[in-house]
Amino acid sequence: MENKIRCAWCEKDDLYRDYHDNEWGNPVYDDDKLFEFLVLETFQAGLSWYTILKKRENFREAFDQFDYKKIAQYNEEKIAELMQDAGIIRNSLKIKGTVANAIAFMNVQEEFGSFSKYIWNFTGGKPIENNIKKLSDIKATTPLSDAISKDLKKRGFKFVGSTVVYAHMQATGMVNDHVEDCWKRK
Repeated sequence: MENKIRCAWCEKDDLYRDYHDNEWGNPVYDDDKLFEFLVLETFQAGLSWYTILKKRENFREAFDQFDYKKIAQYNEEKIAELMQDAGIIRNSLKIKGTVANAIAFMNVQEEFGSFSKYIWNFTGGKPIENNIKKLSDIKATTPLSDAISKDLKKRGFKFVGSTVVYAHMQATGMVNDHVEDCWKRK
């Protein structure tokens, strides 16, 4: 398995390789998993994805296994508790944004039947296959991530700028940005 050719960004260590090999770019249609990635991407804004991956299990524990129904009910006391948790990124705006996103997420579910139906509608329900020859070909934003970001913000989501949205699209397989010689592309 170690002889596989991978996207160069993931060769930092086993944590990154495992994430690349088993998650990044795999299409996700499950609302629970989509929300988990939304939470992680929210906290990643301005930081490295590696930092978030290293703290992922801490986030899972702190945020009730990413249960958006519970998170939507968080009060000031719970937010203050999270601000004391050294295992996560202690940013009050991002924590409050996660609560707002849980509420907005459930509103989208109510309107569309699931968040998955809503978000995947932007790509016609299947991944966009990008022709990535080298890492520098990968964009940070696209017109589609701009449009999704705008729509999410209109629906009350926080920390969903176009760069965050595009990273979410990559993580959840809405776009395939594996480089052409990566084993995941084959």
